[in-house]
Amino acid sequence: MQPTRSIFKREALAATIVGGLAGESLADYSSGMFLAAPRRTGKSTFLRNDLIPACMERGWLPVYVDLWANRHIDPALLIQGVIGKALAEYESGISKAAKKAGIEKISLLRTLSWDFSKPQLPEGTTLSAALSVLREVSGKLVVLIIDEAQHALNSESGINTMFALKAARDHLNDGTGPDGIRLVFTGSSRDKLAMLVLKNKQPFFGATITPFPLLGSDFVHFVTEVWNARLAASNQFNTADMEYAFELVGRRPEMLNSVLTTASVGLGEASNLGELLRNGALNHQAGFWSDYESAYNELSSLQQAILDVMGQRLVSKQQFAPFTEQTFEAINRILEQAGAEAVANTPNVQKALDVLREKELVWKAARGEYALEDSSMATWLTRDKSATRGC
Repeated sequence: MQPTRSIFKREALAATIVGGLAGESLADYSSGMFLAAPRRTGKSTFLRNDLIPACMERGWLPVYVDLWANRHIDPALLIQGVIGKALAEYESGISKAAKKAGIEKISLLRTLSWDFSKPQLPEGTTLSAALSVLREVSGKLVVLIIDEAQHALNSESGINTMFALKAARDHLNDGTGPDGIRLVFTGSSRDKLAMLVLKNKQPFFGATITPFPLLGSDFVHFVTEVWNARLAASNQFNTADMEYAFELVGRRPEMLNSVLTTASVGLGEASNLGELLRNGALNHQAGFWSDYESAYNELSSLQQAILDVMGQRLVSKQQFAPFTEQTFEAINRILEQAGAEAVANTPNVQKALDVLREKELVWKAARGEYALEDSSMATWLTRDKSATRGC
């Protein structure tokens, strides 16, 4: 039997974050919180099962949207849509609050059943005004949680929405009364999420990216107990094997679950169950690493060198600036080490980046910044290549 319904709770982490949002700890997230972690490491599960309930226990109103859930819809419209749905829950009190916020087309606010074929706020209504109405009619601090927030950078309207949210935050937290809003942004790429905060022309310039804590040994013990309860007494996992496997799959619960299923269903005795688990994790890692290698081997030397530099920058938590002399030197150094011609310059690097984007290996924000499409590829790019590629 595959245990899929047991949920690991991270209540202590949720309490810490909520304390920061409330201004009760050294970490003050009142101006916005930015959480970064690789995809499939439990971030969204934590938001839904731990952070949102913790906000509700405080008497706050959490409003959640996942920009990854439907990548065919403009992120700006997704954000407007969830605010509209939240407003619809308080429809009876909207008329009075809308007038106070200066929204004239009150009749439109009475029909907030959002149609995603044309999701938009009522004509003439800003995000700041809509959130002000939501704050007033709910009587609660609004906590807007935007999962995979980096996707807002894919369009000008998405970027403009980020600026609109900053304006809403400044308006609702202007110091004339109790704060009205908290903003929580998460992202699967630190590089991409950082594009909202690093430069003075970005909407949340000066904010800090907080690494989302990956699941630790307590989760490993939890999973071990859950699975062993469903296995024969003679066929049990041990935590050391589980920890080893979890690390190999990048501390991703879903991938660990896949390896466990393969290892446990009708296979052998306790003496070889650990070996099956370890080998399964190795094979799983080899599988997605082979995908990276296949894609990498199809590239030109220049394209490979650019990816190598991007991987190095990501691992060292440095921003990748593609058209600086420092970057050209780093790319050319890798080319020379590979016995290729040093050809890194602005036109060549630009052409190479365009190809990498077409192959969905590199992502470009609407305003020109570049990052690895899959941040996990950085681990493969910066591994000990002498052990796997003979160089």
